[in-house]
Amino acid sequence: MVDELVERAVAYWGPRYVENGVPIGDFLEVTGSIERWDDWCGAWSKVAAVHEAEGDIAVAAGHLLSAGRHFNTAAVEYHFGKFLFVHRPDVMREVHERAVTAHRKAHPHLTPAVERVEFPYAGTTLAGNLRRPPGLDRPAVLLMIPGLDSAKEELTTNEDFFLARGIATFTIDGPGQGEAEYDLPIEPHYEKPAGAAIDALEAREDLDVDRLGAWGVSLGGYYVVRAAAYEPRIKALISLAGPYQLDLDRVSALSAAAFIHRSHSRDIDEARPKASALDLTAVAELVTVPAYVMGGSRDNIVPPEAAARIADEISGPVTFNMIEGGNHVSSNKTYLYRPQSADWMAEQLGVVGG
Repeated sequence: MVDELVERAVAYWGPRYVENGVPIGDFLEVTGSIERWDDWCGAWSKVAAVHEAEGDIAVAAGHLLSAGRHFNTAAVEYHFGKFLFVHRPDVMREVHERAVTAHRKAHPHLTPAVERVEFPYAGTTLAGNLRRPPGLDRPAVLLMIPGLDSAKEELTTNEDFFLARGIATFTIDGPGQGEAEYDLPIEPHYEKPAGAAIDALEAREDLDVDRLGAWGVSLGGYYVVRAAAYEPRIKALISLAGPYQLDLDRVSALSAAAFIHRSHSRDIDEARPKASALDLTAVAELVTVPAYVMGGSRDNIVPPEAAARIADEISGPVTFNMIEGGNHVSSNKTYLYRPQSADWMAEQLGVVGG
């Protein structure tokens, strides 16, 4: 008998896995073989290792495009194995490191290639993946912010929409996210890490940071609004299914456990006040730059009314897209916002031919 956590993970995340790079055959095979949540990470790691081995074979044979695809798939599958496996932090961290390693093996072989950029923050170092569209000397750039359980290795397929339109992408792991989650807890005042990332971009001569947008998904949809409210270098933002306020008693057990872990809390009682600090009251109204806000009418993780409230309170011009039948982040209907939001951002940043 399949336990409840496995059932919920499959029901909530199937479209997200496939849209973000997991082959549908792998998804069906792996989820069909699992009955206990304790087996989740191991099953995904096993199939990810197959892709990583195929990538190594492709490199040895000089088939570098194939290698990039295999390594990227391996990274995404390792990531989805560990992304909510917080009850086994030792296993989660080991598999997370395998995800980062596989993605770094993909970096030179993706089109366009990935440059790892590390930058200082709060006495430590954060990391991001920078990709630049070919043939442009100083392209506009998009800061991309993951959510509660995503990380920079998951977002390659999202980046591709902006890169195709001539916008560079810089996808980071902030506090409580990805590589940083072990040393730094979730930061409600996300303008701090966002500002540090933008500082790193400004130090470069191959990007036009005067044309900088920001993008955030799920909890990142909160982070991006918060960042744009206090960081004047952000010229436009995309918020995808972001919460207006975070209430741990209204989220799934998996998401609550992830927040407890990534806020460095002992239990839900300690985590609740930390979650309540993620609140856009009197913050969303400070955003005066153009915003694209998306929600899904059937989102069972972040209430659809959160996106509507964010859109209503932002002071700048807003393009609001409530997708009928959309689940969380409307992963089941990405064709109704991914190309549209990329076109919108290209227009905001003045990208010719975007």
